[in-house]
Amino acid sequence: MYDINKLIAAEAMPACEAGAFLSDIEDWTETDARRMARMDGLDLTDERLDVICWMRDYFADCGQPNNPRGLSHAMESAFAEQGGRRYLYHLFPQGPVLQGCRLAGLPTPAGTVDRSFGTVH
Repeated sequence: MYDINKLIAAEAMPACEAGAFLSDIEDWTETDARRMARMDGLDLTDERLDVICWMRDYFADCGQPNNPRGLSHAMESAFAEQGGRRYLYHLFPQGPVLQGCRLAGLPTPAGTVDRSFGTVH
């Protein structure tokens, strides 16, 4: 059963309490992504940047996904040759949807910050 208060709050609240997400996705730069990756203890490698650019293209083409599962499946399919889910979690240890969206300057789909989905917590 859905908690309607969580769903309403997820739509009304910014994507991250710490303000790590951009208010306008067009303001994103690779420099921002590099800075945020360093804060996470990651180097922004070409592989990570490829996934980030794919996510930004996906959002531009398809809009914001309704749920994290759909985005996760699309990412796994797009990067199946490299190893799919395992590859994505290797690149984004805090979760490819959550950490990937944050580094890409994109809003996370509702439910992503739920500890039971989209993260490794």
